[in-house]
Amino acid sequence: MALPARRHRAPAPWANASPPARSWDPFTEFQQLWDQMGRLFEQGAEADTAAWRPVAETEETAEAYLVRAELPGLRRDEINVEVEGNELCVSGEVAEEERGPRLRRRTGAFVYRTILPSDADLDKIGCELGDGVLTVRVPKTEQGRSRRISIKG
Repeated sequence: MALPARRHRAPAPWANASPPARSWDPFTEFQQLWDQMGRLFEQGAEADTAAWRPVAETEETAEAYLVRAELPGLRRDEINVEVEGNELCVSGEVAEEERGPRLRRRTGAFVYRTILPSDADLDKIGCELGDGVLTVRVPKTEQGRSRRISIKG
């Protein structure tokens, strides 16, 4: 009686090497690339100044665009709000405190810039500072406001 012949199996893919540490995730690599590009553009846009950017958010309502920037401890006369063309610029400088218990916060010049939409009414911009938050209200023009249109028939 003959014994069956042993057949050779295909070599295991990781027979002589260790398996990869992690699998490839293209979305993670895309996010990292996106973040690097954002940092590159931010550095290029603000290369002429050594300024930091305050935390800010934008919101659109039916009547206006709102920009809120966190500027704790600043007074109205320490903040500049300007419009150049269709660009809104909020800038100023936070002085370093000389005495008393210190809270660690950013000091030095700051700048926040954003492009305003074409339907912004630049002549009626208003600002308000309260509880360390600067709110800039940019009303929309009449043509830019949404309105309901009735359906006939």
